Amino acid sequence: MMKLGIIGLPSSGKTTIFNALTHGDFPTTISGKRYEIHTAVIDVPDKRVDQLVEIYHPLKTAYAKVTYADVAGLNGNASGNISGELLNTLSQMDGFIHIVRCFENPTVPHSKGSIDPQRDIDMMESEFLLNDLITVEDKIERLGKEKTKKNGRDEAEIKREGNLFKILHANLSNGVPLRQMDFSLEEQKILSGYGFLSQKKMLIVLNLADGQSPPPLRAPSENVPLVPLQGKLEMEISQIPPEEARMFLDEYGIEEPSLEKIIRLSYNLLGLQSFFTVGEDEVHAWTIHQGASALEAAGTIHSDLMRGFIRAEVISSEDLIALGGFAEARSKGKLRLEGRDYVVHNGEIVHVRFNV
Repeated sequence: MMKLGIIGLPSSGKTTIFNALTHGDFPTTISGKRYEIHTAVIDVPDKRVDQLVEIYHPLKTAYAKVTYADVAGLNGNASGNISGELLNTLSQMDGFIHIVRCFENPTVPHSKGSIDPQRDIDMMESEFLLNDLITVEDKIERLGKEKTKKNGRDEAEIKREGNLFKILHANLSNGVPLRQMDFSLEEQKILSGYGFLSQKKMLIVLNLADGQSPPPLRAPSENVPLVPLQGKLEMEISQIPPEEARMFLDEYGIEEPSLEKIIRLSYNLLGLQSFFTVGEDEVHAWTIHQGASALEAAGTIHSDLMRGFIRAEVISSEDLIALGGFAEARSKGKLRLEGRDYVVHNGEIVHVRFNV
């Protein structure tokens, strides 16, 4: 399940966006606690699932799910001193949604004394870079001590790690976040346990006042999207009935609610996609990485399907919905039999034939 941390400086509107995404009603005022986290697991809206449900009328419907965590405690001081509990929470996230305040509100002063979105973006990036740099320096020091130990790890292995961490150090020292670096599978395995913050994918949400135009801003790196959002308005819309919400969205020229927009962008950012299994018992949306094989998709459903995999029957959800079901799809020759190495595409329906 995808886990996304909603982060930002105090009074940036993190909880407002969290409430908009999760239809929650947590207080949006500062609690005074140094570290606090709210979490919610929500269904990923998917019109394809809704259309498949209309065909099969299943006993159970399972949408893909995402976990959002509203994380307080970051102040952007670039001290590299993120507390252990907070750092542990951040390290466990698959990616971040950084809420950047663009709105003026005299009753809620900015923690830095003025509204300056570019400053806030740069401060948060510096905080992550410095925190990772301290971790890397600590690791390099420990590797140096490890070389002198007798009966320790293989020297060649220690040298490989040392070379990798020296490259990390050079990049971080020059202000290059680890998300901009390419790593081999072996290097990814070495780094997987560190949860480096600047390595995680990030989406920046510009939190605007009602009707405010987004200011021209510079992303911290080329692979970080900037998304304008009228946070307070979106939160209010999320808490009214759907038919009324559609009228408000149209009135303010909002094409899609924040929930759908941010989830869609998050999926793209993290390289994720959905495939489906369907039937009268259940219509189920599953989340896999883009480029995953039919065998990996089978394992996502159940380990037995992966172990006993024979073939996968595959059809696009668009074709199945247009034809009205599997029987019609078979008669039209739209179902394909694919092997274990077949690359599953977004929105495909995968029925696994297996024998255990």
